[in-house]
Amino acid sequence: MKFPFDTRILKFALAGGAAAYAVQLFTTGHVGSGIGMVIVAALLTVTALRSVRMIVVAFRIQQQQLDKARAMLAGVNPKHLWSGQRGQYWFLTGNLLLESSLTEAEKAFRTALEVGMKRDEEKAAVMLNLAAIQSSKRRTKEAKALLARAKKLDKKGMLKSDIRTIEQAIKNPQQVLRRR
Repeated sequence: MKFPFDTRILKFALAGGAAAYAVQLFTTGHVGSGIGMVIVAALLTVTALRSVRMIVVAFRIQQQQLDKARAMLAGVNPKHLWSGQRGQYWFLTGNLLLESSLTEAEKAFRTALEVGMKRDEEKAAVMLNLAAIQSSKRRTKEAKALLARAKKLDKKGMLKSDIRTIEQAIKNPQQVLRRR
């Protein structure tokens, strides 16, 4: 029977080893080296909790380097992500699919909502993208409902301008929008 190897276990083991070595360095009087090992342990813990590839993909999308983002996202296996990051994976996948296929992007966004997003602002962004897709498909009733849900979830007002843009697109269905 073959067991799948999860790199998170290795990262946590290395972080634990680095923390133990840092304690040993502090007790022997090597304070500078101990501080360095604490930093190494913290970095290993952060990389175990967060997928570095997902962070790079989000950065590449923000920089409009979509081909590089697609290549990086292709190397991510959503089964190896923490449950909170799977929604983010499907959100990024949906953003990358907006250019090529609206139906595939819609499936990815709906999967992101099913899997779950951590924060309300992330859910609002997914709803906003779904509203834009529905608007471009001339399903105004569903687009308005999604937009209303996005407004409720956007408590901090981070997506106000995007919401206004989608509202205008719903009023003027001639526009086909691509929103993030």
